[in-house]
This record gives sequence, structure tokens and C-alpha cells, in this order.
Amino acid sequence: MRRSASLKHLLIYGLSGPLIALNVWLLSVLFRYFQHPISILSIAAILAFLLNYPVKFFERARITRTQAVIIVLLTTLTVLVILGVTLVPIVIDQTIQLLNKIPDWLTTSQANLQQFEAIAKQRRLPIDLRVVSNQINANIQNVVQQLASGAVGFAGTLLSGLFNIVLIVVLAFYMLLYGDRVWYGLVNLLPSNIGDPLTASLRLNFQNFFLSQLLLGLFMVITLTPIFLIMKVPFALLFAILIGISELIPFIGASLGIGLVTILVLLQNWWLAVQVALVAILMQQVKDNLLAPRLLGNFIGLNPIWIFVAILMGYEIAGLLGTLVAVPIAGTIKGTFDAIKSGKPGNFVSTVTIPHEPPLD
Repeated sequence: MRRSASLKHLLIYGLSGPLIALNVWLLSVLFRYFQHPISILSIAAILAFLLNYPVKFFERARITRTQAVIIVLLTTLTVLVILGVTLVPIVIDQTIQLLNKIPDWLTTSQANLQQFEAIAKQRRLPIDLRVVSNQINANIQNVVQQLASGAVGFAGTLLSGLFNIVLIVVLAFYMLLYGDRVWYGLVNLLPSNIGDPLTASLRLNFQNFFLSQLLLGLFMVITLTPIFLIMKVPFALLFAILIGISELIPFIGASLGIGLVTILVLLQNWWLAVQVALVAILMQQVKDNLLAPRLLGNFIGLNPIWIFVAILMGYEIAGLLGTLVAVPIAGTIKGTFDAIKSGKPGNFVSTVTIPHEPPLD
């Protein structure tokens, strides 16, 4: 009996690896085939998750849900139009200027490296930076060319992008109105001991995670922009927004954004790059130690190693979108399985918790 049981477990564990790999490959193929509709639906769902907070706020003021949804969407569209008229043109202009400036910065960095190498030779230090310098310059020029071609392609598909935005807003509107009915219709196909914790864990993970990441990214943009302007950092607004947007990628995003901005500034002025890195790291530490624990809570359901694995798998399956949703999806799966194992559907584990935030009805 024991041998048969151990053999059964061995077969289960032995087959689980190939099955997981097959499912990941299948999801990747399906996403590439249905990439556009899946991306539109996913972004609309995330937007609906985020807007559900202000909708609930207006509902508490004895306003019907339909009226609350209309008010929130009109307010959101107004804010987007204001940003599109004021902030977006500045960011686009700074991006174009940055792409034009990078070749000159590469020349300056090459001269600085040659000067450093000359000083090293005078002191008889065996340092040869030419190969490294040429490789770095070649890689950066390649990235600049890709960004430039991507910008041209984006300008050519502006009409399609505007249509997608309208489609996302319309879908988010209907998801806010009828999303619960559709979701519970699907969940009712599952056993109650699975559907109930899945619903609760999914709602908490997605709403709290994305709301927290957006607030943390906004904090980095608001604090770094005036500091960079005072320090006379070139393209201060663009660099601050780049670091803030990278905050959406959990754990490693902010570090990647700070590293990229530091490298770009380093091409022009190494001392300014050191100051930029120190200031950005300082604000990141303030965010991580003061704001993040209050907004994001502790990741109590997932080991950090599994979080990185989830991010890598999400990127492999769905690119940037998969990277953004990998952690809340992994947290939802973990929380659901914990509730099933405990046999108590109400005791699910959420990887993201916001203190003093009551669960949604």
C-alpha cells in the first residue's frame, strides 16, 4: 500500500512539471493569437477595478450605481483630456529631444572614457575600456533606433490608438454596470468552495495591488519632478515619469527605472548622474519604508522567489501586460488554494492588503 501510494505521488509530481510547461506554452500561443482583444479586455477590467472605489464612494451618498458610474467616468475622461492637453505634449517633446540628444551624449561619454583611460595609463593601471565603450555605445544606439522607429509607428497608428482608448472606456463602463452579473454567472459554474474564495481573493488582489502601485508611482513622479528641476537635470519631467511608470512593475520596476535614468544622465555628466541616483534611491527608500507598508501591506501568501518566477512567466506569456498582472494573478491562485485546503472559503489569503479598507460587497 505504501509503495503504491508513493508511486502515485511520484507520478503526480513527475507529470506536473511537463503539464505546467505545456499550459504556459499554450497560454503564450493563445495570447499571441488573441493579443489585441485580450489586451483591450484586460486593460478595461483593470480600469473598472480601479474606478470601482470612487463608484462605491458615490453609492454611499445614496446615488444609484448607474449615476455613480457616469459621474466617475466623466470625471476620469475630464482628467485624461486635461493631461492630454497639458502634460502629454511636454512629454512627447522631451522624448523627441532626448532621442536627438543621445548621439551627442554618446560622443561626450566616449571622450570621458578616453580621458579616464589616459589617466589610468599614466598611473600604469591595466585598464582598457575601448571594447566596453564601443559595446555600450552600439547597444544604446540600437535601442535609440528601435525607440525612434517605434515612435514613428506610434504616430502612424494614432487613430487606432484613440479608437482603442474609446473602446476601453466603453468596456469599463459596461463592466462597472454589469461585470458582477457576468462574473457570478461564470463563477456559479464552479463549486462554491472554489468560486467564493476565488471571487474574494481576485477582487482584493487586483483592486488593492493596482491602486497601491499607481499611488506609489504617482508619489515618485510628484516628488522627483521638482527635485530634478532644482538639480537642473535635463528632461526632468520625462525622467521622473519614467521612474514612476516603472513602479507599476512590482519589486524590480523602480530599480530598473532608476538605473535607466542614471545611465542616460551618466552619458552627459557623471557627477550629476551620481546625484540623480542618490536622490532617486532616497525617495525609493522613503516610499518602500513609509508609504508601501501602509498602502501595499505585506506579501503574506507568496515567497519572493515565486513572485519573481510569476513575473518572468507573465512576461514570457503576455509581455509587459503579463508582467503587470502576474503578481495579482499569482496571489489570487495562492489565496484560492489556501482557502480550499483549509476547507473554509472565507479564509482566503490576499497577497495585497490595504489597512482600514473594508472589503467590497
